[in-house]
Amino acid sequence: MNKKLIFLDIDGTLTSPGSNVPPDSALEVIRLAREAGHKVFLCSGRNYDMLSPLLKYDCFDGAVASSGGYVFYGDEVLYDCPMTEEQKDTAMRLFKENGVFRTVEAKDGSFCDEGLSDFLNESSGGNSELVRWRKALESDLGIRPMAEYDGRPIYKVVFMCKEASQLAPAIEALEKDFFFLVQDMAAANCLNGELVNRKFDKGLGIRRVCEALGYDIANTVGFGDSMNDLEMIETVGTSVCMANGSPNLKKKSQIVCPAVEEDGMAKAFRDLGLC
Repeated sequence: MNKKLIFLDIDGTLTSPGSNVPPDSALEVIRLAREAGHKVFLCSGRNYDMLSPLLKYDCFDGAVASSGGYVFYGDEVLYDCPMTEEQKDTAMRLFKENGVFRTVEAKDGSFCDEGLSDFLNESSGGNSELVRWRKALESDLGIRPMAEYDGRPIYKVVFMCKEASQLAPAIEALEKDFFFLVQDMAAANCLNGELVNRKFDKGLGIRRVCEALGYDIANTVGFGDSMNDLEMIETVGTSVCMANGSPNLKKKSQIVCPAVEEDGMAKAFRDLGLC
């Protein structure tokens, strides 16, 4: 059996959105897959700080973090690409001037604009990323007020606003260097997405892991649920979307497994012969 590299999104895939506790069934099949010789990586939009609670389970060989901007295998950093100061200053200024709520993600901390929690509470429904942010702001997950941001390097900006027109100035100034990844299944009166450097994405992060470890891309498996997993789904040899995921991502995926709350990951691992 060919040994695989397995890449797992977190929110809405490995865990319920906003949770740091995977189902026991998922932890069990991950453990068995690693015993069988496969390697398992987290593959998330979360920065290192926000994915670190998952590392305590000692089930992962590394991670593609910050949507591919920070990649590590064990103690070895394979890729590290924060924004330049000019890029950061431009994004921060144009979002603020146009009433866009910002959450900036450094390697070791996240900072959000005052009023974001109230804005999210006024909206209803939405995708797994939006649910994650509601829960993150309600819980003690270390997201600090923007007033405490000290200028440290950042990898990604999460944006939220009412109308797409609010993003237009930033898109005009930054689209040459950045993707504006807007989520589907938006909540009422709330558009959310991520500003991600064109130098990286989850798919490129996966390719960087394959190159470093000497794996063929055909021997990779990826699990996701939302449109910020698209590059991962389009890159891996075998792509899996959760039943609770984006309808558009399901169309792009080879396999749709049961929802995260229905032990979908465990079923898919077994069906694919990973454990």
